[in-house]
Amino acid sequence: MAADIPDGLAIEQIWVVEADYSADAAERRVAVRTEHLTRSAELRAAGKIVELGGFTDMSGSLLLLRVPTAEEALAIVKADVYFRSGVWTGFRVRALGRLVRADELTGR
Repeated sequence: MAADIPDGLAIEQIWVVEADYSADAAERRVAVRTEHLTRSAELRAAGKIVELGGFTDMSGSLLLLRVPTAEEALAIVKADVYFRSGVWTGFRVRALGRLVRADELTGR
């Protein structure tokens, strides 16, 4: 643990994905939203999704993913029905150091 991180705290590396919506995302997502939400709930239950949600201005979605590599984060996004059906038209993936309690990292 780094000397500058207080006892009891840790930095967990996760992946932030910002996915852009298509101009007609509101219409496109209707047919596939149930599948998207069901899969997202499964990934969350498996511990791979930390948070997920859509921006209220319908510009895109934000995903916080707990996976080892950027490639795995990309694979999750590319397999999602929102990407496959054109709701998401592009995305950016970046590593994030997330502050957590040290005991939150136990068992991972």
